[in-house]
Amino acid sequence: MVVDPLPGNSAVAPLMPVPEGTYKVPSLDALSLGDRPSPFLSLIIPTYQEANNIATLIQQLTQLLDPILPENYELIVVDDNSPDRTWESAQKIAALYPVQVMRRIDERGLSTAVIRGWQGAHGQVLGVIDADLQHPPETLIELLSEIRRGADLAIASRHVVGGGVSDWSLARRVLSRGAQMLGLIILPEVVSRVSDPMSGYFLVRREAIANLSLSPVGYKILIEVLGRGQVHWIGECGYVFQERQEGDSKVSRQHYWDYLLHLWRLRWARWQGGRLLRFGIVGFSGVFVDMAVFYGLRGVLGWGLTRSAVLSAEVAIINNFLWNDRWTFGDIARRQTRRRQILKRFLKFNVVCLLGLLLNVTIINMLFNGFGGNAYVAKLLAIAAVTLWNFWFNLKLSWRVTEKD
Repeated sequence: MVVDPLPGNSAVAPLMPVPEGTYKVPSLDALSLGDRPSPFLSLIIPTYQEANNIATLIQQLTQLLDPILPENYELIVVDDNSPDRTWESAQKIAALYPVQVMRRIDERGLSTAVIRGWQGAHGQVLGVIDADLQHPPETLIELLSEIRRGADLAIASRHVVGGGVSDWSLARRVLSRGAQMLGLIILPEVVSRVSDPMSGYFLVRREAIANLSLSPVGYKILIEVLGRGQVHWIGECGYVFQERQEGDSKVSRQHYWDYLLHLWRLRWARWQGGRLLRFGIVGFSGVFVDMAVFYGLRGVLGWGLTRSAVLSAEVAIINNFLWNDRWTFGDIARRQTRRRQILKRFLKFNVVCLLGLLLNVTIINMLFNGFGGNAYVAKLLAIAAVTLWNFWFNLKLSWRVTEKD
């Protein structure tokens, strides 16, 4: 029997205050719980125009969770001021179920709604489930099992055994997989960790994201958790994505643009922390070394374009390695000071940069010989084009010498 979302004689529960300021989830130690123990699970239900679904979902969730987490969980509905007054529908059944309701008026967006809910939650484990009944509530049992086994993050996936989609069109399948492919290109070390990075149904241990500065865009909150959280053990459970029974889909073209923006912001953030800046400064010094030697060989000695470009680039590579090994990656280099380790780092650095040099020379010749451009402008453009190449592959290869090396 489905609960009437608007029972006539029920008291209306007060709304939760909406957290303000930065998107940081507090640790358990920072919560004011008094003598009360923290619940094991806090499940966030972000809503917008879900008045026809919210009561059914809450009833199903409590029927599942009451036997396995009696009085040890909380459900938090975070509504973005829905015109259909979803928050009011949830308030009116809060007396019957362990439900709290937060109504946001000045903010919008699924990802930020989830984080605001987590900020107001008290659980040791934080989670999210859609309100439209497309995420089967019974999958929560499997997700909780993964957390109890020790997972930091448990994800409901459409792309593992037992997973799938109910009745998607070919176009929708292509868009979904295409978005995942873009994620693998832009943010491979994050997106490749899970089979379904687009999932919006998961549980995460509070300590994996506590006190971190989160900066979500759009509606793919899982990528934010993977990209910024301290997540080591990941468990995945298959589920079949259901078709919406009530209401309309909220996915729009803007969501795809937000997804791309989110990927780029995470990509940039993972290149922060001083290392990229130091690498850039060293690379900038290498530009002057490269251009000075290039001018001396071509402009003074009259050497050919290609030979001058190759030799000047190699001198710059040696300059850059010495500075990067001492400064940019000095924390790693100081732990591995044997000659064999230094030589191995230098050879890796040289190979990566020489591969970039092939790209460098190709661009120079294309711009100078193919399009008749200025040789020095062509050289500068080529240097800019291979900078990201050099940083990325050197970060992943050259300064990853193991203790056995």
